Amino acid sequence: MKAVPGMGTRPTTDKVKEAIFNMIGPYFEGGMGLDLFAGSGGLGIEALSRGFEKVIFVDRDQKAFQTVKSNVELCGFNDSAEVYKNDAERALRALIKRELRFDAIFLDPPYKKQQLTKLLNEISKHNLLNESGFILCEHGSEITLPEEVGMLVLKRREEYGIIGVSIYTLADHRKLEGME
Repeated sequence: MKAVPGMGTRPTTDKVKEAIFNMIGPYFEGGMGLDLFAGSGGLGIEALSRGFEKVIFVDRDQKAFQTVKSNVELCGFNDSAEVYKNDAERALRALIKRELRFDAIFLDPPYKKQQLTKLLNEISKHNLLNESGFILCEHGSEITLPEEVGMLVLKRREEYGIIGVSIYTLADHRKLEGME
């Protein structure tokens, strides 16, 4: 896969990506994903390669948008992907209008501009997560996200050096093993 040119994005390392997918389940049978700060598209493409039926990729940066499109094509996932150049809040509004719900939402915004709690609130408020779905937030390890955000609860938090990973599910969700 290609990386986004320049220093504007921070791709998820292979080590962290492997740890993430070991946590959430190595393989999936279908499902709809949202990679909201897609960068190079690594998390969403990994989800597709592990069985997701469809992933929507969103990034506001033109270089990132072009890189995701190229990587999706390179990996043979054109029919399973939608790629949009948009900011996160506008993209969420568009997805709400489409009445879409997701099995997995990947939130990996730039560490210096993190708005995770606000985005989690919007996702909860507008019921964008399927009943058995999860939201994976990648953030600086110094960031502590709330235990609850709307209807969402923090199920697991891990640190990998300077990278923190927090996983949210709906309050009554128990599907992900080891998340209790």
